[in-house]
Amino acid sequence: MAQDLRGALVGFCNPLLDISAVVDEGLLAEYKLKADDAIMASEEHIPLFQTLMDKYQAKLLPGGSAQNTLRGVQLLLPEDSAVFFGAVGKDENAAKLKAAADKAKLRTNYMVNPEKPTGTCALLITGKHRSMVANLSAAESYDFSHVSAPENWADIEKARFYYITGFFFAVSPKTIEAVAKHAHENNKTFTMNVSAPFVAEFFTEQVEKTLPYINILFGNETESDALARALKLGTSDIKQVAKRVADMPRAGSRPRLVVLTQGAKSTVVASSDCDDVRVYAVSPISDEEFGDSNGAGDAFVAGFMSQYMREQPLDKCIEAGHWLAGQVVRQIGPNYPEGELKFVPSASYTATLEKL
Repeated sequence: MAQDLRGALVGFCNPLLDISAVVDEGLLAEYKLKADDAIMASEEHIPLFQTLMDKYQAKLLPGGSAQNTLRGVQLLLPEDSAVFFGAVGKDENAAKLKAAADKAKLRTNYMVNPEKPTGTCALLITGKHRSMVANLSAAESYDFSHVSAPENWADIEKARFYYITGFFFAVSPKTIEAVAKHAHENNKTFTMNVSAPFVAEFFTEQVEKTLPYINILFGNETESDALARALKLGTSDIKQVAKRVADMPRAGSRPRLVVLTQGAKSTVVASSDCDDVRVYAVSPISDEEFGDSNGAGDAFVAGFMSQYMREQPLDKCIEAGHWLAGQVVRQIGPNYPEGELKFVPSASYTATLEKL
């Protein structure tokens, strides 16, 4: 008998319309940006958004990290498996975001702020690298009162899995706390993504407060370095960071997984209930096939969660993550391929086990 996954996953993040363009490194230097980084826009970055439109033939793409992830999850699962929460404006850009979600059959539960425009994110692509600058606007107005309303909290009650990005610490830490505690008290699965180095650096207290409730923590190599510094782990080795974070105090007895990707390099997985660290190889993609890396991390989580929610073994979850990320990096922007998406696991996909 197939699992009933209706409403099984709820996600929270900032729904943003991406302004994506291929640029030169000089533009990064002009705005003091780093490749493969993600920051919040300050006043000095505001002209950048129009510059991308005027001079770099920018494309407008539906974005927002968790909304990208949930679109991918929904494409791989039965209809009505996931619902996304976030705040948008009452404008054309919000309609574009909803249309992209509708196309993937992802249900959205937006809080609409008629006073602010829908948020945007500048995506500056340089070769195989990308730099993100987010202007949250309406997204930063999301308020706990929205999800706590009975008709919306019903989605939280129904779900069994939750995914929230670290970006949301800057918006509604009260929402994160409430959902994390609900998951813990009802033996459900609470997952988060570090999302960007600045999250660990500037929201260290909130990360430490939330970590005991996190059952699965996702991140990448630059976020691993930031976590190591913020949490004073005494090492920058990604395998040791994964294991030490996995072993930090937990609320309850459920084990914690820490999953750290490294782009085209291997993915590192540590668990609080295992002494070994698992290292999974990533299948290479040729330069001819490569589009850009934008959205690859979101797609990895989508592939992983699509199998984890079906109670598949860890090896299959990681393989699905790598597979879906590989599909996305063959596109331009955080886009999934047209047509039906179907993950077919291999018979021999496993990790190497390494002792620290």
